Amino acid sequence: MSFEAVKEFFSQYGMAERIQEFPVSSATVELAAQALNCAPERIAKTLSFKRKKADKNILIVAAGDAKIDNAKYKAAFGERALMLKTEEVESIIGHPVGGVCPFAINSDIEVYLDESLKRFESVFPACGNSNNAIELTIPELEKYTQYQQWIDVCKNWA
Repeated sequence: MSFEAVKEFFSQYGMAERIQEFPVSSATVELAAQALNCAPERIAKTLSFKRKKADKNILIVAAGDAKIDNAKYKAAFGERALMLKTEEVESIIGHPVGGVCPFAINSDIEVYLDESLKRFESVFPACGNSNNAIELTIPELEKYTQYQQWIDVCKNWA
């Protein structure tokens, strides 16, 4: 159902045909890069976090080679990084692990884009399940994620 929601989301913009479906899994950065035949860093992975102080859940979209830097995360959000548990992700975000993306998500989720993505003209986020993706330019990613802001919370990519 998650993929159908993302497909419907992109249909309203005439972009559903740009979603690529694979006969193999794209559930991890490495598998997605293999399925797309692209560099792993161009995979736009979407990470799910719980913000206890703000009592909300957020998504951070980052480059495939980036890792969350706990000190930078704490500086940005005023608390340590706490990822959602695997069994919580689908009910809270609206997509299962392996297909989490910043499109067609539950309404109370905020999306942030990490600076690690800005070095690319286009990136490949998932589309709601573990065997698909869509190529988006950075301006398209900004437009369709309805992101809050660009943040710098990752390491190992520069």
